Amino acid sequence: MEVRQVDAKQGWQWIVTGFRLFRRIPLVWIILCFTLLLIAATLALIPMAGQFIFTLLSPVFLAGLMMGCKTLEQGGDLEISHLFAGFRSNPAPLITIGGIYLVGQVLILGVFMLVGGDVLMDLLVDGKRVDENELKDVSGHMLSASLVGLTLSIPLLMAAWFAPLLVIFKGLPPVEAMRQSFFACLKNIIAFQIYAVILVVLTILAAIPYGLGLFVLIPTVFASIYTSYKDIFEEGAETA
Repeated sequence: MEVRQVDAKQGWQWIVTGFRLFRRIPLVWIILCFTLLLIAATLALIPMAGQFIFTLLSPVFLAGLMMGCKTLEQGGDLEISHLFAGFRSNPAPLITIGGIYLVGQVLILGVFMLVGGDVLMDLLVDGKRVDENELKDVSGHMLSASLVGLTLSIPLLMAAWFAPLLVIFKGLPPVEAMRQSFFACLKNIIAFQIYAVILVVLTILAAIPYGLGLFVLIPTVFASIYTSYKDIFEEGAETA
């Protein structure tokens, strides 16, 4: 399977093309994303386990949305049922990706707490109050722990970015899909850096009018995942 290296400017183009997919049927996109957020909020009500469950199922929901993007691109209709389409299309490999990602998050959290030290652990886990001297100390440890956590989280995100799409569209097993995803992101790291910077700016702008811009941005981001996949993995694909 060929992994294309695209121009850096494609990081912006993925967002533009994702917005075009959103613009075709915006109301359905908004309902789909709102439903997904509602599911996440509902699961969050379950102490501890809720977040774990949603992380496990996230690749399944993402796969369904990506199937909807493909249908929409080919002239079909995007439907609410697409959100759950991944559950009807061999969900086990997708849940496996979620499981690997969850284990990775837990390990990164462990490293974060280890680097942060006992004072940070007492502050975050037990809610223990700290004095002024301890606060200065914990601030330094917090910065170091955050940098380490971010450094480890980026490769994990790279491995998970395309993995659900490679499972449903290419039939790859979970571990191989995550490996291919990681190296595809690494090969196109400049385009993804531009993509990430633009998304940060757009998120800030979208949040200004009472967060209303997020109703457009969130569906656009989901659609841009599909357009980036096509640009990198589909031979002859054009996202311009």
